Formats: sequence, structure tokens, C-alpha cells
Amino acid sequence: MADLKKPLPVPRELARLYEFLNSLDMRRFVQGGVPHMAGDALASAGALEVWMAGHGLLEIGAGLSRGDHEKALALRGALRGFLRLAPSDRRAGVDAARLNAVAAQFPLIVAFTEGHGPQLQPNRHDAASGLGRILADLHHAAEVGSLDRLKICDSEECQWVFYDRSKPATRRWCSSALCGNREKTRAYRTRQRIEN
Repeated sequence: MADLKKPLPVPRELARLYEFLNSLDMRRFVQGGVPHMAGDALASAGALEVWMAGHGLLEIGAGLSRGDHEKALALRGALRGFLRLAPSDRRAGVDAARLNAVAAQFPLIVAFTEGHGPQLQPNRHDAASGLGRILADLHHAAEVGSLDRLKICDSEECQWVFYDRSKPATRRWCSSALCGNREKTRAYRTRQRIEN
């Protein structure tokens, strides 16, 4: 779980969603001569159990099945697909069928909790139901207006989920100095080859 004393790369209400999405690290670039090693923090049901327990989404002693693991990966994939859309397309419901189908596996209800008022909570209490809180975080982020700033880096060799802190919210890359520079250099070299 993120150290809450350190500044987060995203607003606190997006932290769990951000970490779930970036549990799949697809980055495959070379920096300073060293290749980045991609990986998946949810590669197995056991790894998913560890991740969920570390994020307060799994009851002590609960075990996940292969089916639970498959549902979790489908949820992550659908959410990453959703974030690839422009914010205007997200609000318009473009390609919503996939996300809706996966979200149906994690039903939510409005629950009233002391000190917090109404909140979306998982409707079931099976081992994987805690992942419904990821969807509740997504809904809350949409309600407070921070979801539009959560994006996937446009670099094909990166695809890291990042929070766009720029004033106009138009960033395309997680890092202009790294991914942006690599993409611009690649485009420049391509243009040079075409012109020559």
C-alpha cells in the first residue's frame, strides 16, 4: 500500500485505483542504457491476494480462486481500456459495454457509514468483492472531477497510468522529458528518413 506520509503521484482519492491500474507495468524502454523490466503485480491468484490484502480489500484468511483472479484481470483490462479514451468519449459512454459487463461482476450498493455518510460499497461479501471498491473509487473520482485527469501515457513503449497535473489537462505522456522526448525524437527521425 502507498505510504500515506509521502506525497502521492495522484490525489488521495485516486491512489487505490491508480495502483490497481499500474499493477500491470508494460513499460519496455531503455533509459541510461538500462532496459526497464516490465511486470505484473497480479500475475497469479496468490499475488492478487497479497495486493488486495495490502490495500485493505481482502478479509484476513480469505482465498481467491482462479475465477476471481480472471475477473480481477478483466476489471483491470476494462479500466485501462476506459482510460485510453479521451475524457469526452468516456463521458459519452463510448465503448462502455465492456466496462459495464465487467463491472457487473462487482455489484455496489449505497451504504451509510458513521462519519462518512452515503458511500458505494460492495454488495456481496465473497473473497473478490473488495475489488468493487476500485469501481467505487472510479465513481467518486468522476463525481469530484478528478477522473478526467487520469490518463494512459501515449507512448506505446510505456502505457503507464498517470495523473495530468497540467493546467489545461492536455498532457499526452506521463513524462514530457522522457516519453514525450522519445516520441518526438522518433517522429523526427521518421520524417528525416521519408524526406531523404
